[in-house]
Amino acid sequence: MQAHGYRVIPVNPTATEILGETAYPSLSAIPELYEIVNVFRPSDQVEPIVDEAIRAGKAKVIWMQTGIANEAAAAKARAAGLHVVMDRCMRTDHRFQFA
Repeated sequence: MQAHGYRVIPVNPTATEILGETAYPSLSAIPELYEIVNVFRPSDQVEPIVDEAIRAGKAKVIWMQTGIANEAAAAKARAAGLHVVMDRCMRTDHRFQFA
C-alpha cells in the first residue's frame, strides 16, 4: 500500500520500526490521526483491538484481513460509528478498484 501512496503506521509492541515507519506499541500511542485499523490478528484477538480503537477515537474503519472475522467486535465497532470490513484483503480490493 505504501507503493501506492498510502501511509502505513505500524503497531507492534516488539518493534520500533517497520517498513521504514516508526512502529508504536499500541493504537493509543500513535500521536496522529489515522483512518483505518487494519487487523492482522486471529479472529479471537480482534475484540481488544476494536476496544482500543474506539477508546483512541481516531479511526473511521476497522478492516479485518482475509480469514479474520469477529461479529461481536464488528457490532461494537459499528455501534461506535465505525465502518467494518471483515474477511477481505485490502491490497486485493485496492488492486481490483484501481487496476
